[in-house]
Amino acid sequence: MSATVAVQKFAFPFSCAARLSQQDEVTKKGCMQTKAVVLHDLQEDSILSETRRVAVTGALVHDENQAKPPPGGDVAAAQVLVCAEASQSAVHSRRGVFEKLTVDSEDQRPVAKRQLSSESAARTITVVKKSAVRQEAEEHRHLKPKAHLGQRVLPCPVVAGKRRRRKDLFPNSEVFHRVDSHVIRAGEELKEKCVHDVKTIVQSITQGARNELERLRAIWVWLCHNIEYDVSGYLGHSEKLSSPEEVIAAGRGVCCGYSSLCTEMCREVGIECQEVPGHSKGIGYRQGQSLKNVKSDHLWNAVLLGGQWFLLDACWGAGRVDTEHESFVKRFDDFYFLTDPEEFIDSHFPDEEKWQLLDGPITLEEFERKVFKTSAFFTMGLRLIQPHHSHIVTDDGEANVSLGFSRPSTFTYEITHHQDLLHCGSSEQKESSSSSYGLLTVSHRSMKLQLLPPASGMYDVKVFARPESTTTHLVWVCSFTVECPTPRAMEEIPENPFLSWGLQPVAGSLGVTGSSQGSEVAEAQEGVFELALKTSRPLMVLCELVHPQLEAAVAKRCLATQIQPDVLTCHVLCPLRGFYRLSVFVRDYEKTEVKFQNTANFLLHCKGKVIGPDALFPPNLGSACGPGTRTSEAGLSKFSHTTALVSTQQGKCNITFHNQRDLELHTVLSGEEGKPAAIPLSRYLFCTYTDSKVTVSVSLPDVGAYRLGLYAKITPGGDFNAMCDFVLRNSCDQPGPPFPCVYSAWRKGCVLFEPRVGLLEPLSWVRFRVRVPGAQRVSVVGETRTDLKLNKSRVWEADVFSGNGLQQLKLAAASGESSDMAVLMTFDIKQLEREV
Repeated sequence: MSATVAVQKFAFPFSCAARLSQQDEVTKKGCMQTKAVVLHDLQEDSILSETRRVAVTGALVHDENQAKPPPGGDVAAAQVLVCAEASQSAVHSRRGVFEKLTVDSEDQRPVAKRQLSSESAARTITVVKKSAVRQEAEEHRHLKPKAHLGQRVLPCPVVAGKRRRRKDLFPNSEVFHRVDSHVIRAGEELKEKCVHDVKTIVQSITQGARNELERLRAIWVWLCHNIEYDVSGYLGHSEKLSSPEEVIAAGRGVCCGYSSLCTEMCREVGIECQEVPGHSKGIGYRQGQSLKNVKSDHLWNAVLLGGQWFLLDACWGAGRVDTEHESFVKRFDDFYFLTDPEEFIDSHFPDEEKWQLLDGPITLEEFERKVFKTSAFFTMGLRLIQPHHSHIVTDDGEANVSLGFSRPSTFTYEITHHQDLLHCGSSEQKESSSSSYGLLTVSHRSMKLQLLPPASGMYDVKVFARPESTTTHLVWVCSFTVECPTPRAMEEIPENPFLSWGLQPVAGSLGVTGSSQGSEVAEAQEGVFELALKTSRPLMVLCELVHPQLEAAVAKRCLATQIQPDVLTCHVLCPLRGFYRLSVFVRDYEKTEVKFQNTANFLLHCKGKVIGPDALFPPNLGSACGPGTRTSEAGLSKFSHTTALVSTQQGKCNITFHNQRDLELHTVLSGEEGKPAAIPLSRYLFCTYTDSKVTVSVSLPDVGAYRLGLYAKITPGGDFNAMCDFVLRNSCDQPGPPFPCVYSAWRKGCVLFEPRVGLLEPLSWVRFRVRVPGAQRVSVVGETRTDLKLNKSRVWEADVFSGNGLQQLKLAAASGESSDMAVLMTFDIKQLEREV
């Protein structure tokens, strides 16, 4: 009896059919079992479990030559249905049954197997004795058919149940390393042999693939590595190639060439594949354009894996088009292999809503408004905080963009006058920002870009990023258009080649754990700003101050830095109104061979009072101002002044500290370069050493800022090393007197009580009081010698007449039994003006 077996598969957009011979009879007691070979045994067991739940309906046997069924036909049909139901359940029960129903080798499939197409397909039918599956049928008798008998299931990409994501199919692309390597190697060999036959190519590249997922991967990787985008054809310079044979032979094609070839190759390995037409935000897409009533211009693919549809685009996975040079740039992009629909919809909008594969499909208008995100946006784990639409209108001349990130990342941006085409310019950016029209700040988990267009009009904004741990160029991650009706009137912002404002994401690894200033603009009140950075370990620091109109030499006199073991302090002076960039660079304190690295950048704004040229910091300040790490290491401690800046309203001050290691010290006082001085500035310093205590007395001759440098010999016989500098600010308009000129005989323990000035009045009695340990005699020598007397307090004292016409008085002392006297210091005497 002639009969046909119609096999209907639910959740698959095609029907399966097979024909039995006349010798195959159906009886009341039993039936001939049929099974479709369904090998969706994907790589993960979880995927196989999902596959088992796909329902396969039974087969109805009837005599197509008879108008009426033969006696018992209904019963036989019912029996066939029951048997087929048991059979379909057994097909998807466990992997062992799959293996029983397949042939021994993928390369030895039955000749009668037909190939799938997007319109219809026939699955190979394997006839199995009912005893082989009776046990499985009993176990799954509870499963029921999902369609009425004879109902035809139309193609539909929506499958009930929770949708599996790409990460559910494979954790990462490294699992395909073996497959990818084989495909690339085989592709090169096939190209050398000029093999253009689809079947031969597919057999070669899928050799060794263990499952359906790996076979699909092999096809996709081959397409991405062996077919280039036909830029010439796209631009109309040559005829477009679309047929699989033409595309393979030429090694190039447009989107339809990729999609049709992908479909044909999938058909060779029994993978259901559909071509999906629609709009894309690729080459030729114009930002802000309406796609309504515009014919779609792109094709990609959908494939059925384990009863669920997935999306892929080999055209976008192969590389990108350089519009400026009208060339194709090969760049394998793994993101477009089985991309999740929620991410795919940002750049691909299918003509048919069902191929969005979304629980809540979006409209074409929503697609047009979506922010364009490149594959790097998703692979870097970025998240859009604001705005939610690609077109931004400024508010008071300002627009804001904010992205979140899960891993530390580096960002920059580019703002240019609006161009129609989205894919214009480079997709990579070097470590510099070409614009001063925005403030980019990066916090612990987000990036904020404050855009300030310089004039009214339309602008394109590209955001670039890269993982902090890499050193490659930053890559394009998303784009916006900014409409500025009215710009904000503001001063020029200095360039920031270090990309972002505030602490850099890498700051923590460099040892900087906190800052007194956030990433927002800092106001320099009264033209002064102070920054403090907390550190987790001792660091060295260098600072840079930039203003559009500030000369580099002057900028150096606007900075004073103090280096302490747990904090770095930078004092800033602003001599001009406007915006400044303050950049901070650090390295580990002891690693002198390591380069300084940028750890923070701050935007300062000075809009009020500014610092005059005479009030800037003195020239030649060292990098270490004030007590800190260096002085502590040298054993200098207990400083009376712990900051780098010392102010005096009397024109004099004393700085004391302890010299625990009894180092040989040296002090230097300097001021404005080139300023004439009647008396050397060295005479305005006087040092006293008693036990471990050191007192540096300073008397300043004029109003202004001075540098007090402290040096020490760390090793005997070595050179003097800089310990620290103090900035002395004098606001007293009365000139301070100089100190006496001191000689080498003035040693540790010597103390001058009176007179403390080195310029004496003529014709006057001067009281001398001095302590000189170990001295046997102390005298003041002028016109005559006056010996000082030792009192009960071990202080030598006497009144000495300064005389008339003398230029100096010398204080000298003799030690031990020697009668020779050594000069300790000299005092100058003012000269009377002679009457004419």
